[in-house]
Amino acid sequence: MALETSPSVPADSDPRTLPVHLFDMDGVITPTAIVHMRAWEQMFSEELARRGVAEPYTEQDYFTYVDGRPRYDGVRAFLASRGIELPEGEPTDPAAAETVCGLGNRKNELVLAMIREQGVAPYPGTVAYLDALGAQARCAVVSSSRNAEEVLAGAGLADRFEIVVDGNVAAALGLPGKPAPDTFVHAARELGASPEQAVVYEDAVSGVRAGAAGGFGAVVGVDRGAGADALREAGASIVVADLEELA
Repeated sequence: MALETSPSVPADSDPRTLPVHLFDMDGVITPTAIVHMRAWEQMFSEELARRGVAEPYTEQDYFTYVDGRPRYDGVRAFLASRGIELPEGEPTDPAAAETVCGLGNRKNELVLAMIREQGVAPYPGTVAYLDALGAQARCAVVSSSRNAEEVLAGAGLADRFEIVVDGNVAAALGLPGKPAPDTFVHAARELGASPEQAVVYEDAVSGVRAGAAGGFGAVVGVDRGAGADALREAGASIVVADLEELA
């Protein structure tokens, strides 16, 4: 498949020539995005049913309100779409708590249970692309998930990435989540690079927007369901269905 590029990027532009590579995890490295989608659907569907809300949770709700955002931001955005207001709560809230944090923690428990029961394997095309980048490339994971290191270890890829900037790191440093570019910028700087020297790889519209807002050397949109047009409109300079196309 030929690469789809924006008019501002030469058709022969090769992101492999840049020294630093910043990968989202869910949907780019591992298909855990599917697990997250199922967990969000179960949690929100049960919550809507409990509240007697007629409008059901849909797959499009995931892409519109949840995909790529920090967990509690996703909860807040979706609830607002249904006119539901809940107290913010605290990150330590139990999963049964009727707070934004409680619902986010409820979803997280579902995800961890699914991953532990079903396991997780990386996308073969992403592994092939990492192989093609070679040992000279400096790579990081930049994920909104607070479970990124556990998932990477389970996928056998922890040694492929020098650093992981996940939801835990973002919270500790006070970095706003995607679509703000701060977590990607932080990862690039940790690897001794400016944004212009780094590539962002994202499957979520909010993540692509973060890469575009940060002025990165290239933003590769991986279309796992968000739609190629939506990724391009968000600022992707290259859109592929799988990273193996770049290898």
